[in-house]
Amino acid sequence: MRADRLVAALLLMQSRGRVTAAELAAELEVSVATARRDLEALSAAGIPVYPQAGRGGGWQLVGGARTDLSGLTAAEAQALFLLVGPAAAIAPEAKAALRKLVRALPDTFRADAEAAASAVVIDSSRWGEREKVRSGPVEVLQSAVVRRRKVRFRYTNRARQVTERVVDPWGLVDKDEVWYLVAGTESGQRTFRVDRMLDTEVTDSPAARPDDFDLSVAWDEVVDRVERRRGSVSAVVVAQSRHLFVLQDQFGRQCEVLEELPDGRVRVRLAAPAPIMIAQVLAGWGALVEVEESDAVKAELARLGSELVSRYGSRGAS
Repeated sequence: MRADRLVAALLLMQSRGRVTAAELAAELEVSVATARRDLEALSAAGIPVYPQAGRGGGWQLVGGARTDLSGLTAAEAQALFLLVGPAAAIAPEAKAALRKLVRALPDTFRADAEAAASAVVIDSSRWGEREKVRSGPVEVLQSAVVRRRKVRFRYTNRARQVTERVVDPWGLVDKDEVWYLVAGTESGQRTFRVDRMLDTEVTDSPAARPDDFDLSVAWDEVVDRVERRRGSVSAVVVAQSRHLFVLQDQFGRQCEVLEELPDGRVRVRLAAPAPIMIAQVLAGWGALVEVEESDAVKAELARLGSELVSRYGSRGAS
């Protein structure tokens, strides 16, 4: 679009101070004649640009005039580039957008923003694995969310039942490398795992989305509901305070600190969907933890201990 080229030409002059029609043509991937017409159009529109003839000439802004098309503060610019910068390595569109935004920033912001863009590299693959890429359905769904078009797909639930759905896509969430679609249905808001969606296609029908919908708020509510279900069984456990971070890493939100004891220990409440799931984790701690409450978890620990002694006890004594 010509409007995009005109803005790009203006930003290029702003960043370089002076630009020739040939340089602009190479940057915008257009002919020299088209670039020259764009520069003349800017001047005709009242933008203070003028050509300078002769060797070393070109087009430049009168008196070093500047325009900040971004409206960003220094902190906002750094935060944006820190967030989007890693994506530029794998997404050509993000790289192009960052390049244009850099030119729109004032000189005082530009150096820090460019440094932030290259400050972080995200490698989602484990050692020995190839780099993970987004699945095809994610790209399709992302397009549907942006374009606000209904999506049709076949969905496999936990019971392996397959149903056909037509939903209004509201947003996508990547949680620990598992993608979820938050969507509107005839029964209200629902969440679908993308890896359970088959034959996903975007329809021509417009999708409805509540004006006050906030994806972050909606996802927090989904997480809260899931965590409540996951925490249907709990146990009160005492451990050394220096081990608290390990318990928090193992149980996440389901590790609640109840009390810091004067002897350097801490009392916590651990939760999970079933007693065996708490016991299986705590069994590896041996005598480092003490279960104060939950007879069910104690019974599971005793059972696990008996199984281990039965299998390995005699071997260890020989």
